Amino acid sequence: MLNLSNKDIGPKEYESMQSSRLLTTPEKLFVIRRWLRGSIIGLILMLFLPWQQNIQGYGKVTPFRPQDRPQTVQSIIAGRIERWAVREGQFVNKGDTLVVISEIKEKFFDPQILARTDEQIKQKMDAVGSKEQKVGALQNQIAALQAGLRYKLAQAKNKVQQSRFKVEVEKAELVAARVNSRLAADQYDRLEKLYNQGLESLTNLQNRSNKNQEAQAKLIAAENKYNLAQNELRNAEIELNSVEAEYLDKISKAESILSETAADIFESQADINKMRIEYSNLIVRTGLYVIRAPQDGYIVRASRAGLGETIKEGEEVISIVPTHSQLAVEIFVKPMDLPLLYEGCPVRVQFDGWPALVFSGWPNVSVGTFGGRVSAIDRVISVNGKYRMLVTPDPNDDPWPELIRAGSGVYGWAMLNNVLLGYEMWRLFNGFPPEMTKEMSELFVDDIKKDIKANKKEE
Repeated sequence: MLNLSNKDIGPKEYESMQSSRLLTTPEKLFVIRRWLRGSIIGLILMLFLPWQQNIQGYGKVTPFRPQDRPQTVQSIIAGRIERWAVREGQFVNKGDTLVVISEIKEKFFDPQILARTDEQIKQKMDAVGSKEQKVGALQNQIAALQAGLRYKLAQAKNKVQQSRFKVEVEKAELVAARVNSRLAADQYDRLEKLYNQGLESLTNLQNRSNKNQEAQAKLIAAENKYNLAQNELRNAEIELNSVEAEYLDKISKAESILSETAADIFESQADINKMRIEYSNLIVRTGLYVIRAPQDGYIVRASRAGLGETIKEGEEVISIVPTHSQLAVEIFVKPMDLPLLYEGCPVRVQFDGWPALVFSGWPNVSVGTFGGRVSAIDRVISVNGKYRMLVTPDPNDDPWPELIRAGSGVYGWAMLNNVLLGYEMWRLFNGFPPEMTKEMSELFVDDIKKDIKANKKEE
């Protein structure tokens, strides 16, 4: 038997026993247990906390407008550096002198080239004036020849008409002479027959013979006059044609000289225009000997050094950084995140060197971050395999620090939908993409509707 005692052990006696002290749970374990329970309950409750999904990316600060970005100042013409008017780090205003250069091309060495070119233009213009006077004289000569042609033609036509009238008169006289000649011959024949019959005297026969010969002589004279009148008509017609040909030849020569002179005037005017262009270019070139600042900014680097060094056309001389530029942030994101972004999407940015305490999913709790809005998203992928988006300051948020400079590193978060923290942990664990925002969904639906309408129109 166990020989157990019926005596009860009191609390004081029980605690005084070493075995009871070994079996009792220490107080520290109770504290640890409470902390573990509280932590587990806290973690479970945190799964139901709100979390704002975001797309993270890294980039740098850059001027938003192209004209505000660092630029190089080139020399438009080739030249030799004569004087530097600035030093690196110096602030310059727009139009301030940066570098003074001199000419190195031989055709521009003449110090009086502007005056001589202007004198050449005036001489060329005087030559054009003389040619214009020659044109006027030729025009007057042509007008006089045309008037003389009209006068001579009228005179020759009148002479032809007179010759025709004379031919008609001589023809009528020839016809009359022929009639008289036949009559005289008939009368002589009849009188000769009567004389042979002894009915007429020899005296009458001889008288009639004289009259017959006179009639024949008149006939011959009339024929000669008629032939002479015809020859005069032919000569008048020939003279009419020769007068027209002679004057047309003179007019054609004068018009040819007029055309040549007009062509010379046009060529001279073209030369004058070329010389005027050259003169204007010389004036502009003279102003290019001084290289000026294109805008307000700071000199950061001189690409050329020393005096007497030559530079080529379009060669970089000095670099300038504009002041008062509107800064933006370029952030690069993965291609898989691009469909979730849109212009106007809110962004939180953290600048390198700026103290910050960041909770990406709780932007209201974060300290040292600044608000921004997506202003542009590139249409093509960058060389680093990511897409670039430009972020500008949010006008409804705190302004960005004035001490940031272009080129500083930036870390950014494009803020998306609000979800539970447990859902976000489950999404990250499974590698799912963030949910599409309401704004992006509306844009996506609008694009689908446009595509449907376009397909219906094509059908």
